[in-house]
Amino acid sequence: MNRLLAIIDYQNDFVSGSLGFPGAEQLDAGIAKLAQSYLAERNPILITYDTHDSDYLETREGKALPIPHCTPNTEGWRLYGKTQECISCTCASNLIFPVSKTAFGIAPEDLIRLKEQLGPIDEIVVVGLVSNMCVMANVCTLQAAWPNAQIVVDASLCASFDSVLHQKALDVMAGMQIKVIHNA
Repeated sequence: MNRLLAIIDYQNDFVSGSLGFPGAEQLDAGIAKLAQSYLAERNPILITYDTHDSDYLETREGKALPIPHCTPNTEGWRLYGKTQECISCTCASNLIFPVSKTAFGIAPEDLIRLKEQLGPIDEIVVVGLVSNMCVMANVCTLQAAWPNAQIVVDASLCASFDSVLHQKALDVMAGMQIKVIHNA
């Protein structure tokens, strides 16, 4: 079975930085452990990086959320904690597929390139932040790219700054035939 792990925006700015929220740091050990198991089994890992340049405050998102964050190559842009250590210490760099994105979901041209690189995928496990924003958006784009893949969202390794929106997002994804699990 061809499996893919998608780690969505598990970056310092969303955990402990400008948009950090309580509880986000608690996902770190579980995400890092899952990433280690995928690498040990030689399965690829997609990592999305929310990425905003100096014109962020002039964008639609920047006007709605006027808090600069995830500026490329800053500490806030990097992955958080053990997850960063796991990804940076690996000698399996040919299994890591980083994608910088300037919107909630992966851009179509990046998704096309990713699909060409990865080929057929049977299962995609999605974890990360923020469940009611970027996680949900990327679930939709991944489902469009691999319509026959079983997409699994591990709710125990996703979070939001708003617990009500988190649960609503999980409910909507389940309604989209996404398998929502609680592995923790």
